[in-house]
Amino acid sequence: MTDTASRPGFSSFALDRCDDLRSDPHALAELLAHPAARQILLRGLDPVGDGAQLARVPLAHDARLDTHILLGKDEEGAPLFVALGPPGLPHGGQFAPRVWEMAAELGPEELSLYGCARSLVDWHARHGFCAVCGAPTALSRAGWGRRCPSCNAEHFPRVDPVVIMLAEHDGRVLLGRQPRFPPRRFSALAGFVEPGETLEGAVARELYEEAGIRVRNVRYVMSQPWPFPSSLMIAATAEAEDDVITLDEKELEHAFWASADDVRAAMAGDPAAPFIAPPPMAVAHHLLRHWVESV
Repeated sequence: MTDTASRPGFSSFALDRCDDLRSDPHALAELLAHPAARQILLRGLDPVGDGAQLARVPLAHDARLDTHILLGKDEEGAPLFVALGPPGLPHGGQFAPRVWEMAAELGPEELSLYGCARSLVDWHARHGFCAVCGAPTALSRAGWGRRCPSCNAEHFPRVDPVVIMLAEHDGRVLLGRQPRFPPRRFSALAGFVEPGETLEGAVARELYEEAGIRVRNVRYVMSQPWPFPSSLMIAATAEAEDDVITLDEKELEHAFWASADDVRAAMAGDPAAPFIAPPPMAVAHHLLRHWVESV
């Protein structure tokens, strides 16, 4: 998938991440002092901007490497930073409607830049103390890590893998909805990958736990960074052995088998469709499109 319009949201990060410079204090100081260096603005964890672009401002004259994260350099070599969040920053899994309103306006690369910045700022806000000895930690590697000065342990931003999948049976796919979804919205089932588990195993386990469906022939389709707070959505399809649904009502409010015509109608925004499809920003939208175009 090379066309940014065909990608899920947050999937078009375009900066040079400068991994080779993150441990070079001299190079980082030069980037911080670069006349074209800019800082993108966040309001807490929310994006700030006007229309299709995030707000960018020159770095303050007293900006420091221990309070700013280097996101990378653009095509012209201009460095781009984001400041660490203030104390008491809300947990990154929480988001207000403004996030979705602004995210819908941003261009693909700007949305991806916001997602990267949000995840990093949130991670630092939640990892101020060492998981080994409990001592306060300090920013390291230009914001792509933290180091404990007490026990010298290093900590790095984590990404939580989540499988999101369509089980297929007799030309239909299984869709479900959680109570928090907007009315009539249905999506692919999803769940976190557990320790010691393959992606294929997670797909099979989640489908069985949430809907009682046994599957085989799991096939990877695509992935999507999801910065709420820092997940990687891994989309797949699988073949169901039968179509008998046994719903886990703690996880899902309802589930049903949708035909290809049902999916086409929902993707087209037909008010007569039996469900409302996930928005184009979500990988579930692209997974449904991938499936319906293949049948």
